[in-house]
Amino acid sequence: MILEVRDLTKIFGGLKAIEEVSFKVKQGIILSVIGPNGAGKTTLFNCLTGVLSSTRGRVLFEGADATNKRAHEITAKGVARTFQNIRVFGSMTVLENVMIGQHLRSKEGLFTAILGTDTFRKEEDEIRSKALEYLEFAGIQDYADTLAENLPYGDQKRLEIARALATEPKLLLLDEPAAGMNPQETWELMELIKRIREWGKTVIIIEHDMKVVMGISDRIIVLDHGVKIAEGTPDEIRNNPYVIEAYLGKEEVG
Repeated sequence: MILEVRDLTKIFGGLKAIEEVSFKVKQGIILSVIGPNGAGKTTLFNCLTGVLSSTRGRVLFEGADATNKRAHEITAKGVARTFQNIRVFGSMTVLENVMIGQHLRSKEGLFTAILGTDTFRKEEDEIRSKALEYLEFAGIQDYADTLAENLPYGDQKRLEIARALATEPKLLLLDEPAAGMNPQETWELMELIKRIREWGKTVIIIEHDMKVVMGISDRIIVLDHGVKIAEGTPDEIRNNPYVIEAYLGKEEVG
């Protein structure tokens, strides 16, 4: 298991945002987390990635305790994420945005950067080359020298994914990746996420678009009021009466 979550709970004041949530994630799958607004999905992501500290429970990444580690420690372990609201560096180029992700794995320090040593310049060339590969993987290599703020919305989402991949994660968490996308952009996103899985990465997504969820997920977890009410394959979730009642408004998914 690449990730194991045991009885994870987060309490804000007297409100339990997530309550005793447990699940395991096998390496190389796509897991979707769904549920109505306020179900605790983003809180779960924030606790997994060090944005928030959990109140109790444990998080294990590749068998090692990652509970309440800081965000940079989580990243160093091999976990990356995107956010619901786009967070690209608008005044930097698309290529520079992805190079930032690569710099998190840089072996050279500030001193060698200031001196501009041969070793530093060699590593910078390697970082640039690798960043271009991630842009090509995401299908936005033609925008390498474009300011990120000038990218179309869907391509900004792709840029965020490319930058997250540039940190060389084993586990990638995507928060509402299809939000605001048109049908063509959504289809292209689904293909990109499936290619990320084929690349050997594990992906966990929060998503409201059921066509995306049912189209790419290996497994699905359903949260309602901070509690996990169901887990299973797309077919199992589609036909689960608790899910239909709590989340789908008695409408069949798919």
